[in-house]
This record gives sequence, structure tokens and C-alpha cells, in this order.
Amino acid sequence: MRKSQKSFKSPPRRYQPRGLSILYEDHDILVVDKMSGLLTVSNEKVRENSAYYLLNKYVRKGNQKSRNRIFIVHRLDRDTSGIIVFAKNGNAKRYLQKEWRGFKKKYYAVVRGTLPKKEGVITSYLAENRFHKMYSVDDPKKGRLAKTGYKVLRESKKYSLLEIDLLTGRKNQIRVHFSEKGCPVAGDKMYGEKEKGIKRLALHAASINILHPYTKEKMTFEAKVPTYFKSLVNS
Repeated sequence: MRKSQKSFKSPPRRYQPRGLSILYEDHDILVVDKMSGLLTVSNEKVRENSAYYLLNKYVRKGNQKSRNRIFIVHRLDRDTSGIIVFAKNGNAKRYLQKEWRGFKKKYYAVVRGTLPKKEGVITSYLAENRFHKMYSVDDPKKGRLAKTGYKVLRESKKYSLLEIDLLTGRKNQIRVHFSEKGCPVAGDKMYGEKEKGIKRLALHAASINILHPYTKEKMTFEAKVPTYFKSLVNS
């Protein structure tokens, strides 16, 4: 018989992963707040310093023979901070990925400059070149539909703080859309320009609404927007 979610006990503090704050955990899902600079999944150059590696180690509680593991549902760019939802079994993964498009995701970003329209939806078709860089195309057959809703919350002469609704989840979508509007995300070395004094990519996954894969309960998770974002706009 399955234990209730409330009875789930988190592993001891010594197994808590660095660079990740655990927001919620039960027998089906693990929700974390990832710091900027940490990969979601390991690559050829970085094997151990990723959210996936660290959280697999975490759920095994120090037991290398444990069969406990986590499953990737979605990803955040290395330099984007904020919420990532992982599954703890195959059924949960399949359910979350099937329903993912219907879940509401909110981001915050600081972009360079000011946008003429203070609220709107950016729509394009995104394609990827051989250097793994995304760009917009007009032909639906050559790209995948990407829609980004946004609202300007605060602006100065140099920067704007945006609240963003991610209406589709394409690779680098937010970064590409605002770069192509002439307002790249602050600190974006790939789609913007190198800026002195910028500490990090100013993009944060702040909240997500999901249906729990087992109980079907509506759940909302939030990760506080870095104070750096407001200070950057005010600088």
C-alpha cells in the first residue's frame, strides 16, 4: 500500500545537494530551485556537477546499490535559475510529459533596453543551426511554433524587468525572442552582447502549476525572484 505524501521523510542533511533547494518531495515527484550555472543534465565536459547527477545521489541516501532514481521531465538552461520538476518513477514521468504543455509556467527576466509594447505575445517558428543556436524562421515547415507572453513590470533607461508566460517550451525560446526584438536578456553571451559587471544570465523560472501525477491534485510551486534582478534594473 502506498504511503501518503505527508508521511514522506526527506533524507538527512548530509545528502542535500549543493546548488539546489528542494521545494517539495513525495514518492512521485521532486521539485527543486536550481541555481544559475548548474547544468540540468551532465554533458561530455561536465559529468558530476549537474542537477540530475546530484539528485540521483540524493535520493539514494548514500546507498550506491539503491534502485531509487529520478527521471527527467523538462530542462532549464545552465545559466537560468529556478524551478525544475523531476519524476521519481516512470509512470510519473510519462504523465507529466504528456500533460506538460497544459501546465502554466511563469518566468522573470531582465532585458537590455525598453520594449515599445509594454505587454504582448511574441510568436515565431524556431529552428536550430549546426552550431546549436536557435533562430526564428517564417516557414512553419522549417521550425517549431514558439509563443512567449510578456508584461513589463519596471524599466529604466538601460534595462526592463519582465514577467513572462511561457506559452510553448522550445529551446532557448525566451532568449531568442527578446534578442530578436533588440532587447536580449541581460548577461546572455550567446544571443546578446558581453556586458561588464553582469554577474549572471538574468532569467529565472519563478513558478509552475501542475497536476500531481498520482493524486491529480492541482499544485503550484514558486521560487523567489533573485533580488539581483531589481537591483540591475535600478542600477
